[in-house]
Amino acid sequence: MEHLTKNKIVSSDKNESNEPANNQSSSEGAQNIKEVVVNYEINGKKYDGYIYYDESQKGKRPGILVVHEWWGLNDYSRNRAKQLAQLGYISMAVDMYGNGKNAEDPKTAQELATPFYKNPALAKERLEVALNLLKKHPQTDSSKMGAIGYCFGGFVVLNAAKLGADLKGVVSFHGGLGGAKPDKNITKAKILVCHGAADPFTNPEVDEFKKEMDNAGINYTFKAYPNATHAFSNPNATAKGIKYGMPIKYNEAADYASWNDMKQFFKKIF
Repeated sequence: MEHLTKNKIVSSDKNESNEPANNQSSSEGAQNIKEVVVNYEINGKKYDGYIYYDESQKGKRPGILVVHEWWGLNDYSRNRAKQLAQLGYISMAVDMYGNGKNAEDPKTAQELATPFYKNPALAKERLEVALNLLKKHPQTDSSKMGAIGYCFGGFVVLNAAKLGADLKGVVSFHGGLGGAKPDKNITKAKILVCHGAADPFTNPEVDEFKKEMDNAGINYTFKAYPNATHAFSNPNATAKGIKYGMPIKYNEAADYASWNDMKQFFKKIF
């Protein structure tokens, strides 16, 4: 079990423009996005999270965690968190690996992600430290918390939901579908799965995932986007796929559709 030994919140005193992470319209939301760096430790390892919210918006608002791909916490997941702030949420880009670790190649990424794939409960514990930090922020409505994740991050948020994390809803974008077995008695979150219909990594898991969720009576929505492969929401995926010979590619139509599905999902549950 991981334990929080220290946390320190340091404002970056930096306002971010609302340039979207991909080609989404920059007209979404407000223009005055604040970034707050959250430094904390878990069992002696240092972590840095990034909180974003609209300073011009008054009052508390729902909080949403953003969990990175297996490459680690980078500009892509931070930009997605900024987009959520533009929509009126307070968001936090979560560091699952600690010590600023990032992977530039698939071998390193697999090494960093494997402990969490092997032990989904560890991923939930790590995520819950960030969840509790975001709940304590003055702008957060702690009764309305959600999480989204990309690829590895999708696996993390799905399993956190299945393992009973205190979340109203989670959204997985092209995430892994394995891990913990669903249990209706402990699952609190509504679940949206945004899946690439042409994803060779997770397609073998789809039928078993749906069967387990249906048999457990879990409330979930499964959206499959035509011609979309793994990492379809990330504009950088195409170049990565070419560089490393991986079947990943950006799909603009699926990116737009999945983001809009997420917006409707959170609007409904919050």
